[in-house]
Amino acid sequence: MVQTIRTFVVDNYLFGEESKLNDDDSFMETGIIDSTGILELVRFLESTYGIKVKDEELIPDNLDSVSKIVSFILVKQSASPQSAPESSSRLTRETRP
Repeated sequence: MVQTIRTFVVDNYLFGEESKLNDDDSFMETGIIDSTGILELVRFLESTYGIKVKDEELIPDNLDSVSKIVSFILVKQSASPQSAPESSSRLTRETRP
């Protein structure tokens, strides 16, 4: 997970210069990612890890470094199985002929 996120950030915001990124570097303080870039990062995280980032979760504590993102995703994924069966069964009921 760490390497996937690092690769995305390096490829999209640092133009391949991986040596400029430590896992705990603040994206905003170092100027690596601006507010528009965060939205692109969120789309990547949602599609890659199957999570949904709520508006109230768009805060630096969750998304401002590789390390914070990994922690945030792990929390989201651990909470996800509890609600998944309900949405899965609802989808099955709604899509039956």
